[in-house]
Amino acid sequence: MILRCTSKLLAQLGSRSAALVDAPPADDDWYVNLLWIDGKKCLLLTHAGTLFPAFVPAVRKADLRQLGQFLSGVIATELRSEGLPPGILGPLDPENARLAKTASRSILGFMNDSAYHCEYAIEAHGGLNHCDTDGLNYRLRRTLHNRGGYIQPMDLVAQRLTDR
Repeated sequence: MILRCTSKLLAQLGSRSAALVDAPPADDDWYVNLLWIDGKKCLLLTHAGTLFPAFVPAVRKADLRQLGQFLSGVIATELRSEGLPPGILGPLDPENARLAKTASRSILGFMNDSAYHCEYAIEAHGGLNHCDTDGLNYRLRRTLHNRGGYIQPMDLVAQRLTDR
């Protein structure tokens, strides 16, 4: 499992980011961005092949110490919330999670758009403490993106399911 971290997240990880791998980009990579909302660290994950997002509010420093373990659990939970099998977006092996730099500007663009949606929704609900994170994630997965035609991340996941 490759976790492609933005420079903001790598700076937060500090010395752990020294162990970056140089892996070629793949559809099963996960991109991870650090967002600061209401003074709290939040993570935004995006699956490279399907643009399947997951917003994680109020991440603690301890969660970042075991990033592979933490994110594997988050991804598994979010897949379950959509009724999807655990391995549909690649293996979730926390023991073999490796950090890498981002490799796709277009995926970063999709993530920036998703981050904007998160910030807007959180503000509209009166702050992070009042926001329904499950509902936000549900809506993010059904947001249209232009990827050679307008499509939702859940449609890309459905295509992956039928291709199996």
